[in-house]
Amino acid sequence: MHTNDIKIESAILVGVNTPKQITPIDETLDELEQLVFTSGAITKKRFIQNLEHPQPKTYVGKGKLEEIKAYVEKNKIDLVIFDDELTPAQVRNIETEIENTKILSRTHLILDIFANNAKTAQAKTQVELAQSIFMLPRLTGMWTHLSKQKGGIGMKGPGEKEIETDRRVLRDKISLLKTRLGEIEKVGFTQRKSRDGVFRCALVGYTNVGKSTIMNLMSRSDVLVENKLFATLDATVRKVVLPHPNGMGEMIPLLLSDTVGFIRKLPTLLIESFKSTLAEAMETDLLIHVVDISNPAFEQQMMSVKEILHEIGAGNKPELIVFNKVDAFHESEDEDFFVGSTGMSIAQFEKSWIAKENSPAVFISANQNLNIEKLRTTIVEMLLQQKRAKIGRHTSELQSHHDLVCRLLLEKKK
Repeated sequence: MHTNDIKIESAILVGVNTPKQITPIDETLDELEQLVFTSGAITKKRFIQNLEHPQPKTYVGKGKLEEIKAYVEKNKIDLVIFDDELTPAQVRNIETEIENTKILSRTHLILDIFANNAKTAQAKTQVELAQSIFMLPRLTGMWTHLSKQKGGIGMKGPGEKEIETDRRVLRDKISLLKTRLGEIEKVGFTQRKSRDGVFRCALVGYTNVGKSTIMNLMSRSDVLVENKLFATLDATVRKVVLPHPNGMGEMIPLLLSDTVGFIRKLPTLLIESFKSTLAEAMETDLLIHVVDISNPAFEQQMMSVKEILHEIGAGNKPELIVFNKVDAFHESEDEDFFVGSTGMSIAQFEKSWIAKENSPAVFISANQNLNIEKLRTTIVEMLLQQKRAKIGRHTSELQSHHDLVCRLLLEKKK
């Protein structure tokens, strides 16, 4: 009797807790577990070790590695996933101790999820480029064990069934992918230039905060919505028409784009590869920064997003903060259910934010369609305010130019 059932791989997570670590280790492992779930595996156990810094040879200490090995062998674990990047030497040393089990890092797992979610030619090329760059310093001895593996998580290679071991061939491939991506970017640049004169807004934020749900509400489209990380890789652009706040029936057209979600420890090579997709955020009139306020770590997530925005050159763009998923608080009967670590209720936090912060904010529930009209109105008001400011600057520049010409003419007459 034949069966088409796909075996669900089992995984254990390994993290090192250091004194310099800003985010609590449990939070980063929660996120890593979500990545494992997104990839289609199931997490069986976590191993955490307190160290000054990860061990250079095996990431964790000898005793902890033996403990991990014993658990893997006893429970027939398929994947051992480390929360940080591993050096090629660390991977080889760990594989020597833990045989016949795939050893992955957070970066490797994210690359695999991206490879599975890439749908368009641009996204596929970006992922392939990132994977090839990641693989280049890890060729020597790191991939020899893969010939014995039969696919699964972490095994989706960048286009070839057998991993290339020739550095020169891989460098040539990287060069070719960069050229191909450059050609795709030229087309994207031309398309964006053709939109000049139209307001542009970009939804940005941590992965899985509800950006695609907001996109569907605003544009009445059907962008994929999934409770998984990195469900959206390509920058989806939709035309949206919103009412003018003057109440005269006038409509304001704009283009709204949904970008790839960000994450803590997002590999730099992915940011580099996806800069063309993130160009929508770089060239926008307004960043709509969506935040999952029901997540206890929402403040750290906001910081991660801001860091990446600065990294791609979009850090100084006008920004509207959209605190999403407020319905999680409304449904709670626990009086001590506060916003993150602020010690405030949702109502107190809203008042506090509006009173203290410069960034305008809207508190919504995209899932419950709560306060969406307020979001639409605020977006239009901010765009019109920008337009008035631009006209004012342009008028001032014209006046300055006029004054200069008049002064030169007077001097010439004298």
